[in-house]
Amino acid sequence: MVISLGRSFRFVAVLAVLMGLSSVATAQNQNQAGVIVDANGVLAMAYFNDANGQLTRQRMTAAKAALDPDVARSSKLRMISLTRLEKALAEAITTGAGASSEMRYLAGLTRIQYVFFYPDSGDVVLAGPAEGWFNDLSGRVIGLSTGRPVLELQDLVVALRTYRPGGDVKQVIGCSIDPTKEGLARMRQFVNSAKASFSSLNDAPAIVDGIRTSLGMQQVRILGVPARTHFAQVLLEADYRMKLIGIGAADHDFSKGRLALKSFAQLADAAAISRNALNRWWFMPDYQCVRLSGDQLAMELVGQGVKLVGEDEVVGADGQRMHTGKAGGASAKFTQSFTRKYAPLSQILPVYAQLRNLIDMAIVAAHIQKQDYYGKAGWELPVFGDEEQFPVEIYETPLQVESAVTAFAKQGRLVTPVGGGVHVEAELALESTNLLPDDDEAVEKARRQTQLDHLKSGQWWWD
Repeated sequence: MVISLGRSFRFVAVLAVLMGLSSVATAQNQNQAGVIVDANGVLAMAYFNDANGQLTRQRMTAAKAALDPDVARSSKLRMISLTRLEKALAEAITTGAGASSEMRYLAGLTRIQYVFFYPDSGDVVLAGPAEGWFNDLSGRVIGLSTGRPVLELQDLVVALRTYRPGGDVKQVIGCSIDPTKEGLARMRQFVNSAKASFSSLNDAPAIVDGIRTSLGMQQVRILGVPARTHFAQVLLEADYRMKLIGIGAADHDFSKGRLALKSFAQLADAAAISRNALNRWWFMPDYQCVRLSGDQLAMELVGQGVKLVGEDEVVGADGQRMHTGKAGGASAKFTQSFTRKYAPLSQILPVYAQLRNLIDMAIVAAHIQKQDYYGKAGWELPVFGDEEQFPVEIYETPLQVESAVTAFAKQGRLVTPVGGGVHVEAELALESTNLLPDDDEAVEKARRQTQLDHLKSGQWWWD
């Protein structure tokens, strides 16, 4: 949305009318941050100060001392039998010990590279790189060697329950943080009045405050997974931080340095944006990310698996949002650049590696369901599928966030991008048109080379 403030007024604000999360501390390191949800369901960003890294080093030292040396050792390819893990977890619950750290963090896996199925034994095996782990100051579990986020059993369980035995094949997983229709109508009224009321650079704070106040709280929606899960919180954090980057309101300028990721705010030409235009940006999988063996007993996940897309919208006088089916120049440039630089950005902001892992888990779960590994293995998720035995819905339900507004100088107009989220339909990655060929049978060979006959009783992971 654009406000024209007169020929003599050279100040223009791109007012990021997105979800605004108030920070509770000053950020020193981008990866020492996360989201919190209070008892009222209000989402907020939390930053943790570790200026000289001493607190982080102490946590790493303590983790190295506590972890079993075998599981803490870095591995290029670590295997986990999900069926054996569930049996081990059932025994641990029966004895009162509960899930061990190795179980909760899937023996240190940092990504799923392969899924193997062994019909004779009924083992469903995940394989990928792994390393020792520790909790950073934000509570995020990351690798001791690479700093990459470690996969968490609670997230995998959410994915498996979404694509459970005998469940619906088509699912939509995602989130959305959006202004209300009433808030958009109030904002449009304010914008119209602001054209006559404000005429100088000194008026910028009042404009920003007026936009924020008129919009009010924005609503959070979680799709396809329980809102009270870690899975849902990662979706929201990834969405939120992407939007802050897009509107130039992040606590770090990613356009500088090697990343050179320019925000929408830096790319936008205010003169080319209509007065009632809004922008939507949302994450979705790169659905051409699966290589399947000819016998359908092995699958490989390839590529970064995530892309950012966008669309322009128009807001009517009543606050109704209407799709246009296309993205303008600056919006398209921002989303395309974000996608190209997703991998290096995820090294700076681990939440994007987490988002990729969540999407991978959803695709893995959809694959297990589609190939009916459940039926072939006689696997009914007796523990993983039972919230009473393995609870994952243990977080506060996110309901709303405050609108965040930022301003900067540009061509004498006010521009307001808004909306977006995450949208995942994991089963689309398994459609024949998206599957990648296993021409040299490398995926099938990888499964055959993974041996299970050496496993001891109760052992569920190995290198």
